[in-house]
Parts: sequence; C-alpha cells; structure tokens
Amino acid sequence: MSLHTQLQRRAAAGKPIRVGLIGAGKFGSMYLAQVPPTPGVHLAGIADLSPANARANLARVGWEPARTEAASLDAALQAGSTHVGEDWQALVRHPAIDVIVECTGHPIAAVDHCLEAFANGKHVVNVTVEADAFCGPLLARRAAEAGVVYSLAFGDQPALICDLVDWARTCGFPVVAAGRGHKWLPHFCESTPETVWGYYGLTPEQAQRGGLNPKMFNSFLDGSKPSIESTAVANATGLGVPSDGLLYPPASIEDIPFVTRPRSEGGVLERKGMVEVISSLEADGRRIPYDIRMGVWVTVEGETEYIRNCFEEYNAHTDPSGRYFTLYKRWHLIGLEVGLSVASVALRGEATGVAAGWQADVVATAKRDLQPGELLDGEGGYTVWGKLLPADRSLRMGGLPLGLAHGIKIVRPVARGQSLTWADVAMDTGTRAWQLRRDMEELFAPGRLKAA
Repeated sequence: MSLHTQLQRRAAAGKPIRVGLIGAGKFGSMYLAQVPPTPGVHLAGIADLSPANARANLARVGWEPARTEAASLDAALQAGSTHVGEDWQALVRHPAIDVIVECTGHPIAAVDHCLEAFANGKHVVNVTVEADAFCGPLLARRAAEAGVVYSLAFGDQPALICDLVDWARTCGFPVVAAGRGHKWLPHFCESTPETVWGYYGLTPEQAQRGGLNPKMFNSFLDGSKPSIESTAVANATGLGVPSDGLLYPPASIEDIPFVTRPRSEGGVLERKGMVEVISSLEADGRRIPYDIRMGVWVTVEGETEYIRNCFEEYNAHTDPSGRYFTLYKRWHLIGLEVGLSVASVALRGEATGVAAGWQADVVATAKRDLQPGELLDGEGGYTVWGKLLPADRSLRMGGLPLGLAHGIKIVRPVARGQSLTWADVAMDTGTRAWQLRRDMEELFAPGRLKAA
C-alpha cells in the first residue's frame, strides 16, 4: 500500500502521525510549507530558540496565525493545532508525539535531541546531517537498541542517493559510483561568509529575501557539505571514499557514466564502488551545459552482454563502451520532500537512509594559517572546511571531526590546508556529542583510539 494511501486512512480514522519539529529555520520552513496539504499528519509542536522567528517563518510559508495559538502542547494536541515554544524537551518527552524532525543544523545540539528522543520512544528524522557525519553509525545503533527508527531526511541529497543505490542493488546492478552534483572550483574551499554569495551565484538581495544564512550556504560552497553528505551516503551504503578527499570531476550529465569509471578504464575512480561529487564547472570556471549541480546520480554496470544490449535497445545513455549507465535525478527539493521520511518511519518502520557502518569521516581542515588561542567557528565559517577521508585514515591520524570544530580553541599552530587533529585543540569533553564520538571510535575500531 502506498504511503499516501496509508496517510489518507490515518486521516479518515482520526489517528494522524503526530510530529514534533525542532528548529524552524529555512529547511524546517520548507517542511512546514508542505504540512497543511498532507493528509494524516498533525504537526503538534515546534520548538525553536526564537519562537518569534519561527512564527515569522510560519507566516512566510502561508500558515494562518490561528493555527499556532495553542497555549501548550496538550492544548495543541487536543485542538489539532500547533504549539510554538522553546522547550524541545517537552516535545520529545510528550507521550503522544510519534516522530521528531530534528532540523536545527546544530550538530552538538542535534545529538542531544536525537538521544533524548530515542530514550522517549520517538522515531527521528535527522535533517542535521552534520551530526550524522561524525557519529551517525552509533546514533543508528542507539535508536535500534531503543526500538525506534533513526533516518536521514528525504529531500536532502544523502537520502535521495541512498534511494538510488537501493534501486540499483535491488534490481541486481553492481553500483560503480554514486553521489551528487556541486558547483566547485578548488579555491572555493577557502570561501568565507563574506565571499559566499558571489561564488554561489546569488545576489545579497536574493539571499535576504529567502532568509538564507551565509554561513550555512558557505558550508555548501566550500566543500564541507558535499563531504558531510558523501560521508552519510558512504556510511549508509557501504560505498568507499577517495583516499585523499573528493575529486569533483567536471562533467555534464551526459558524461557522468564516462568519468565515474575506474581509472583503469578511463575514469577517475580509484576502484569500483565509491562515492564522488560531480562539478558543474570546468576547471577554467566555465559553466557546463545540462549539469547535475542540484541533483543526484548513481552509475551501475551492465555485467553481461545481454544487459549491455538491453541498454542499447532501450536507448539508455551509457559510456562509450556501453558498460556503464547512470540514472539521475536532476533536482532535489530539500525540506519540501521531508514528509516522505516522516511517513516512512511512522507507517513502515523504515528509514530513508541510515548508517550501517563507519566507512567515512569529515575532518576539519584549515582555510588559513591558524594560531594558538584562536577559536574555530565550524562548518561554513572563516577558519575550517570539511575534508572527506576514509574512516580508518581519520582514526589513524586522530582527525578532528568537523561537527565538533566549533567554539574550541587552537593550542598549537596549524598551517593552511592542514587537517586538524584532537591534539591541535582544547576540546570540550563535557558534551554528549563528544562522548558519543569517542564511544564510536572505541566501538568500531577497538585498540586504535588516540588519546584526546
């Protein structure tokens, strides 16, 4: 039975999925825009550090003020309306809530929200993929131990890529490569919130109109978000990652099956079965026509002559050998698609992407020379960007996860382009996020943990 049909039946029975949203920023607002026309879903509560901003975003997406006048969560549940407040703990602890959508974008806080939700028997759709990147495998295990579902968010590219990989494997195709697109030139890794809009292709006026956060969008641009999302995909699917970071080969959609082949066959991959990101810009900055910048893709292999003949007979676009075929989705709609994850975890008990192992990591890497006493400002800021590395390499070097590289002090010089280690910083060891990360290192690589 389709998810939509199940939602309609829940609506008809007066038993909607009851959802709590933590964080009503840009991503959360996009989800909020889709809630009213979706049957069988009751968004009972929104927790945000600024309820006033949350209400402003609700007005921006078209919600009537009367929908959010409930004085408490209990009142909202009784009236079928939505309570807006600051208390996320009340939201995750309320026995009537079925699913928590974690949408803060703050990785350390997101870990607290997820763990508390698990402890209270709530499924979690985690939009804050930054948290998943540094401790997703253990978050998934904690959810399973609690008997609930932990999931990446559909609409965001990692879940869409996982869906394509699942399609390929379920159809019997070996996955050669999978990933997303990105607008990339090497110097973008040093971009800051002051330079982001010019590089990104938006005017400051467009950014202001959309309520866009320059630090967040700079994390998209500087390579941090592609690394984070590729990590989530690798950990969920078991695909490998490049040994020294993403390569960003430039390619049109037509050329993706050509470049996402092993090097021995003329492509860029170290081997078959890897994640990669395709650039929408040539090395000289020229825009590539019909690009995959906002989309996702998977390249599969036709192992037999019969399958390769089928590719040809049905006009499937392949590389020149006819062996490699790429299926793609050119766009992703971010928060507008999160409802699929909410329905999937609540109705089917299935995640739309979840870490199954520790394949990859994102290590904080210096954008410029850093000196003792400086504070790191995390993803998308002025000090560091995130580099994708194999998990075992990150562990051997004691790599500092990007998700924990915020508000902590440098204790020894770090050169521009150098990846940071635990020994380079005075780490705050009092957070659950830090402890979960260290527990994950112990669990997945016993005996190899470096001292903090």
